[in-house]
Amino acid sequence: MSGSIGWGILGAGGIAGAFARDLALDGRRLAAVGSRDADRARVFADRTGTPTAHGSYEALVADPAVDVVYVATPHSHHLEHALLAIEAGKHVLVEKAFTTSGDDAQALVDAARARGVFAMEAMWTRFLPTMVAVRERIAAGHLGEVVGLVSDHSQVLDLSPGSRLIEAALGGGALLDLGVYDLSLAHHLLGPATRIQASGVVDDAGVDHRASVILDHGPGRTSTSTFSMTTLGSNRASIIGTDGVIHLDPAFYTWTSFTRRSVADRDAVAERYEPELTGRGMQFQALEVERAVAAGETESPIMPLDESVAIMRLMDDVRAALLAG
Repeated sequence: MSGSIGWGILGAGGIAGAFARDLALDGRRLAAVGSRDADRARVFADRTGTPTAHGSYEALVADPAVDVVYVATPHSHHLEHALLAIEAGKHVLVEKAFTTSGDDAQALVDAARARGVFAMEAMWTRFLPTMVAVRERIAAGHLGEVVGLVSDHSQVLDLSPGSRLIEAALGGGALLDLGVYDLSLAHHLLGPATRIQASGVVDDAGVDHRASVILDHGPGRTSTSTFSMTTLGSNRASIIGTDGVIHLDPAFYTWTSFTRRSVADRDAVAERYEPELTGRGMQFQALEVERAVAAGETESPIMPLDESVAIMRLMDDVRAALLAG
């Protein structure tokens, strides 16, 4: 592997495996994996070609071969495990949603800044070539002023007894797992929300199952999002401008294709973007981490820490609105 920065993966679940595969595919240096279960860590290491398997998170963050820790445990443990790595002087990439609350997100950011290490939320969508292309079209003026976003992220997930998705204590619910993509994209393209309307289905334990959210982002700018873990949906997104529109194909948050149309010639396709895929695309966020660390930067301009905190506070407000009924 060509990468000079050593990656440690904290957690050995499904998302950790997907990240490890894309790191390896892109030639990044996988240094170690850590799990509370030593056997699980060893199985993960053997499957992904990771040199070292640790039977504790403490051993992982103490490993001198590890420069950056990717935190891939449940949302409810992100703060604890990120702080463990930060206190050990490691840079951190923390799986989204960043934490389970705005206050926890701020605590994580404060700790990273105090220690002087790099930290970033693993909102991998922002770093994909698809979103790079979208930002380029916007910067070039192809859409005019961006005034709207319509998005849906709906999947039928496993909600059987024991699933973390229905456990409030583990950060369960559609908002943190699915809606985070919608709301992060809205914040990214339209800026902070100034008014929130939300309705949905919340169970007796306070776990949201599906919701619709309308956000005002300042004069003339609105986003409309739906997300659900119990029903199917389009998983599309449309970025609406005064001069045109970009329709992101499903799933909008992945390394996907898009169609751009122009107001000037509304019956024609102005552009069809088709990416050439190499893996799932999780390597691009890792490349941004490595770029920033090599440059001595402690956060990314594409996914700034203050924005991650703002998005978590937005989700706090959405959750409160849902619980209020």
